[in-house]
Amino acid sequence: MKVRKAMIKRKTTETDIQIELAVDGKGASKVDTGIPFLDHMLTLFAKHGLFDLKLKARGDLEVDIHHTNEDIGIALGQALAKALGNKKGIRRYGSFAVPMDETLIRVTLDISGRPSLYVTKSKGVRLTRQPQYTFEDAVDFLRSFCQHSGINMHIGILAGEDTHHIIEGMFKGIAKTLDMATLIDPRVRGIPSTKGKL
Repeated sequence: MKVRKAMIKRKTTETDIQIELAVDGKGASKVDTGIPFLDHMLTLFAKHGLFDLKLKARGDLEVDIHHTNEDIGIALGQALAKALGNKKGIRRYGSFAVPMDETLIRVTLDISGRPSLYVTKSKGVRLTRQPQYTFEDAVDFLRSFCQHSGINMHIGILAGEDTHHIIEGMFKGIAKTLDMATLIDPRVRGIPSTKGKL
């Protein structure tokens, strides 16, 4: 089987990012974004998705985290798309639910080439204040990731009160769902689409 991995270097006037991603890994990671909470999320993303990830980023954090956060999402999405190549033999779809204390997250995705992100919160879900990395920061990151990986992703926050738990549940759910969707299925012949292209 072809080794599915990619290296991405992305440099702008605001950020400088280097990523090495192996889809068929063991969950090893070395992550340094300058944003400690995002480091934590990407480390568990690699662990639970069984991806090998090396990521180093420097950005204009003296302004705020926005550019760095968004650009890492872009670069990680590009790395995944590059590593998957023409997507021959992948399962393409995945769905997984992650409980974390009071939180329950469901992630469903399609590696379709038609990127979009939909995040819905069930009635009763409350978000606590988290000043260092907000729920909105997580959504910005994931929107950039989906846009550049070609993924249609739906995240349902079915229950939750602690924003840390909600964001962590989202990243864990995405990792498990991507592991499912990127698996090579020996029954799949060629591209998993009647169009012959994703």
